[in-house]
Amino acid sequence: MPRFAANLTLMFTEHPFADRFDTAAAAGFTAVEFLFPYALEPGAVAERLRRNKLDLALFNMPPGDWEAGDRGLAALPERAAEFEAGLATALRYAEACGAERLHLMAGMADKADPAARRRYRDSVTRAAEALGARGIELVLEPINGRDMPGYFLDDFDWAASFIDALGLPNVKLQFDLYHRQILHGDVVTALRRMMPMIGHVQVASVPSRNEPDGEELNWPFLFDALDRLGYAGFVGCEYRPRGRTEDGLGWFAPYAGRRDGAAGAAP
Repeated sequence: MPRFAANLTLMFTEHPFADRFDTAAAAGFTAVEFLFPYALEPGAVAERLRRNKLDLALFNMPPGDWEAGDRGLAALPERAAEFEAGLATALRYAEACGAERLHLMAGMADKADPAARRRYRDSVTRAAEALGARGIELVLEPINGRDMPGYFLDDFDWAASFIDALGLPNVKLQFDLYHRQILHGDVVTALRRMMPMIGHVQVASVPSRNEPDGEELNWPFLFDALDRLGYAGFVGCEYRPRGRTEDGLGWFAPYAGRRDGAAGAAP
């Protein structure tokens, strides 16, 4: 069965961020992820993970000024110095918390712009080398333009081709089923084709981005498909609960407390 990681940025928001680690563990999660940990000191994050025996599935490198509209710096040539500073910060947190995987956001840029494409390649290469020296994976996530208009990385096939051409062993695809369905559909066929390069999976219902228990996608079928395809990584729950988080965890009950990854033969 898949091993789910509670996304503490979107889930359990009834509680202060620092308390969500405790609440997620009490709900049966054995792993967590979050967008940004930077409001807490690295040691404070590490202590909350440790006391709750939680694994850290993923977090994002600094995106720039989120409140001002920044959604990453990797494809922005004029923000190279900030990107370097953010990389150093992310590494500090990763080392303190034992992170094995970081997500690099591309930023708001035109994918057809040669300067943005060059900068993105240089940024990904730089981050991958710095993370790889510490045994950490770098994941890249295509994001749909309805949620994030103007985002540079907005196509799964382009992302897969980019990763393949880059040829760096620790650069992987972050496959968010919510974004895939909105951008392209054909979710399971894409999972089959892209599985060798997938480093992280995320889920949310489509179109509402709520609990993965209904709407457009057949969630039991998709969770079984991840098993059949041999996916053994984390499945991040990057959804917005319809109400109180604990009240919407009926879908999660069969998986609570699982620490083993999925494994199986590809169909």
